[in-house]
Amino acid sequence: MKKIHGAGIALFLLICIAQSAFAAVREWELDSAHSNVYFSVDHIFSKIQGHFNQFTARVNFDPANLKESRFLFEMKVDSIDTGNGKRDKHLLSADFFDAGKYPLITFESKTITDAGNGVYAVAGKLNIKGKVYDLTLPLTLAGIKDHPAVPGKQVAGFNGKIPVDRLALGVGDEKFYKMGIVGKDVEIFVSLEALSAK
Repeated sequence: MKKIHGAGIALFLLICIAQSAFAAVREWELDSAHSNVYFSVDHIFSKIQGHFNQFTARVNFDPANLKESRFLFEMKVDSIDTGNGKRDKHLLSADFFDAGKYPLITFESKTITDAGNGVYAVAGKLNIKGKVYDLTLPLTLAGIKDHPAVPGKQVAGFNGKIPVDRLALGVGDEKFYKMGIVGKDVEIFVSLEALSAK
């Protein structure tokens, strides 16, 4: 029988502790019917709004254990919906998202800090069009309570807004911006409801 050295035992214990800590963080199941990532961008004088019909999220959140809490968002680019098929087709083209080459947009948190007044600074990595960017999303915890329609479950709500420069993220070039047609600043609004056993 092979002997296990002290260093090996210590490493094994550290892995077990880390795994148990993550498992201890409360897992929330996304209520997809009441959650999404929305966006708004200027078009000449109007504001065009849209969202992604295929949006998923993994939420492990405990305000008492932010170190092990996690948010992971995934959006299928070809599910973009602005209420206009012709416009959506253009957004999927190489002029903007180039969905054929880059089918997914993801955001994965790396650290979460309490910013006060129910706001949590969710710092992570945004992966869009094959490149990764640092992004800090301010999410407000709207509350946690017993779900009024689902016995045995609690519901948590999170909402957050952040402006992003689409040109800095490689979503389109300056052509339509310089023509005064499509703005460069996009407001992102994240709204989540998630359920967990009591």
